[in-house]
Parts: sequence; C-alpha cells; structure tokens
Amino acid sequence: MPLLALPAVFMRGGTSRAVMFHRKDLPERGEWDPIFLAAMGSPDPNGRQLNGMGGGISSLSKVCVLAPSEREDADIDYTFAQVQIREAMVDYRSNCGNMSSAVGPFAVDEGLLRPNGDTAVVRIFNTNTKKIIRSTFPLVDGHAGTDGTMAIPGVAGTGAPVRLDFLTPGGATTGKLLPTGSPVDRLEVPGFGPMEASMVDAANACVFVRATDLGLTGRELPEELDANLAVLDLLQRIRRAASVAMGIAATEDEAVNIRGVPIVGFVAPPMDAPTLSGDPIRADAVDLTARFISNGQPHRALPLTASLCTAVAARIGGTLANQALRPGGSASIRIGMPSGILTVDADVTQDPSGQWFAHSGAFYRTARRLFDGRIYVPR
Repeated sequence: MPLLALPAVFMRGGTSRAVMFHRKDLPERGEWDPIFLAAMGSPDPNGRQLNGMGGGISSLSKVCVLAPSEREDADIDYTFAQVQIREAMVDYRSNCGNMSSAVGPFAVDEGLLRPNGDTAVVRIFNTNTKKIIRSTFPLVDGHAGTDGTMAIPGVAGTGAPVRLDFLTPGGATTGKLLPTGSPVDRLEVPGFGPMEASMVDAANACVFVRATDLGLTGRELPEELDANLAVLDLLQRIRRAASVAMGIAATEDEAVNIRGVPIVGFVAPPMDAPTLSGDPIRADAVDLTARFISNGQPHRALPLTASLCTAVAARIGGTLANQALRPGGSASIRIGMPSGILTVDADVTQDPSGQWFAHSGAFYRTARRLFDGRIYVPR
C-alpha cells in the first residue's frame, strides 16, 4: 500500500525542532496520533527515531498544528504535540515555548495572515493551555525576517529576534497560579519521604525542588544527570507526587501516563558553572541556577515554558525559586542553565489579600524554516 503524503514544514524554534502542519491538511483529531508517531519515528526501543524526523531527545520530537483562529483576540490557533520516543504516546497537555517562536513566522510565510510594514505582531491562541501568546518579529518584503544578530544559548549562529509575550500565563494547566494555594509544600515522595517543593503553574505546570535536597549542587550537566539513575528515578517520583497534589492526575498510576506536565526541575543560588559549549558561567552573571527534566530526560537547555514558570516562581515570595534568587535585581531574571544564560521577564504582583497574579512573561528566541514539502507516513 502506498505511503500517505502530507504537506508539512520542518522548522527550528529556539532550541527545539518540529514538523509543522496546517490543520486543514490533517484528518479528524482522533486520527492524529498514529500520523505524528510515524512522522517522528516512534515508538523506537533504541531511542533514536531513525525511521522518522525525530532526533532521539524530547526537544526534537515535536509536532505543531496551525490554523486561522475564529477568536476575536487571536489570529492563529496553535496546537502542540509532544511525541514520546520509546512509547506509542502523544501528549497534548502542555505547550512548547521554544516552538511557539516558530508559529508566527510560519503563519506569515504560509499566508495565514498578511501583516504590513516592517514588523509583524501575531496573536497566537495555544489550544493546549488556552492562553494567548503575542509574537513580534521583523518582516522583510512581507516575509518573516531571518537574518539578525540575535544569539541564543544552545543554538549555533545568529538570527532575527522573535519576542514572545505570554499574557496572563498563570493557571495554564490547572487553572491556578499556585495549585495548592501555597508557595512551598511538603510532598510525601514514595520511597523517599517528605521533601519541600514549590508547585507553580505559569505557561506550564512545574514542580521545583532544591538541588541540595537531591544530593546535587545545581551545576550538573545533562550527561552527569543521565548517568545518575537514582536521581532521575527520584525526580520522576517527585513529579508523579506533584501531579496528584496539583490535581493534574487523580493517582500516581495515572500520573505515569501524563508525561508533559508537571515539568520537574531543581534550583540553586547563583554559582560558577560549566556549560555544554565549554564557556563557563560566572556566578555574578546570573540570578539563579536551574536544571529541568523533560519527558524523563535531562534538558540540554531549558524548556521555555519552564523557564517562564521559573521566573514567575522566583517573583512569588517564599517559593524555592524565590529563596534561591539573588536579592534585588529588575524584572528580568537571568537563569543559569546547561547551555548558558537565559533571560526572562516576569511581571508578578501580590494584591492586598495576599493573592499572587502573573500578568505576563516574555523572552526572545530565534526561529528558522529548515525545509518544506511532504512527509510520508504509513497508511
């Protein structure tokens, strides 16, 4: 039987890559999973995805689906799919901040909207989190600009800047900025015991623990974490316990099958640290240090939604991220991570009743179209 051919675009957005589809070119929603799994080359017990477009790590196993929006406050509807590598599973519960940077340029270059002038402002409705993202980037002759001097950690070369503003990002997964109502909780972690954790939901739900409570420093690189199976297992147990505490899963057994959220990470104060490129980070150049596990794997950079959540959490008094934060500073928070330093703006306030509110979070990325044509999958 001949293969099914579907029009598609392959793009890099920030430190991720994804296959981009027009919604009109896909069948009904219930038929997406086998197409996306085949497109990425999953499931692959070898973890390499050689029979598809995936790259064997979570940041390279993604799909985005775009369509014109019927909402008055949005131009584009954007659905994100995280394709698991070793399992036949596709997760739609979270958004990818990195790939969000490719959505606006895709929409313009594909003719889904036609802005004028030298700057495009695209209002994106993320269907996963039901949140609005404002994407701003340069235009050149009616197309998304690609040339520029913007460099981002973890990506070679430079490109045109894409500014992403996540509007009212709180409660993207659970409906609450602080799902438990507290900036710090004592989680009962199976096989370990009680551990302090901060559970915050901004752009994506995240659970933060201290690096020192894991027996770590916070400066570990992904390869070192990959080799520490005991810590990876503990982080997954923390993630599952937090999933139940945040109301994402009813039981820990159910949490096993919800891979995208919450994202689990650990934080530490500013410190001198190595990077994957070999250029060291100085403690005085960052405001806090963070590492994240994404879909069971140590992230080579940081998931952007988790970075935004980290910056928001750092502005909420009493969270573990706030405790690790360098005193003082501005609205911009510099996060030390394996690929370098990521700067995130976070506008967070507390009202007289003590309730915290995240107004927005913003950062810059670059994006680039890599190729377009047709992707072939089994029928």
